Amino acid sequence: MRLLPIIFCLCILAACKPKAPVRQPVPVSEDTTFLTGTFYLVRHAERYPGGMDTSLTAEGFQRAGLLYERLKNARLDKIYLTPYRRCIQTADSLRIKQHLDTCFYQADTTGESLIYEITRHGDWGKRILVIGHSNTLVPALRGLRAKPHMAAIGEDEYNWLFIVHKTSAGTTLTEDCY
Repeated sequence: MRLLPIIFCLCILAACKPKAPVRQPVPVSEDTTFLTGTFYLVRHAERYPGGMDTSLTAEGFQRAGLLYERLKNARLDKIYLTPYRRCIQTADSLRIKQHLDTCFYQADTTGESLIYEITRHGDWGKRILVIGHSNTLVPALRGLRAKPHMAAIGEDEYNWLFIVHKTSAGTTLTEDCY
């Protein structure tokens, strides 16, 4: 019988419980750096034919030097490259002389790995050199929402330089040779 008044009091307290406040939406400010930046995309320089991960040829090292000359004043922040010797050697002169940090991404034919790694490292809004392969550069350009004039890069084409400027207003692409 003593429990009945206690239960009655608990029921009254539960009924008098104040309503939960209605959540008010919080205005979100737009992140102005997300999905923006300047990207320089090139294919690795000439390599010895054969195995999967071969070194650059003498011509390849010359082309890597030309890349350095072309981009030494570009104020690069970082280099993204696939973990292959030919890509690393293509980047070496810029990496060493300009003291640039590097990040690896997996070579894929969708461009998703590059976008994922840029996002994971918080590198949107920066000036980035991307070194890839003949079958991965055009998909990477499309992943950055650029529209290259070519459907693919030929096996013997090593001199293309693609410059992608991404701003909140849109994306522009400049195709050049070096």
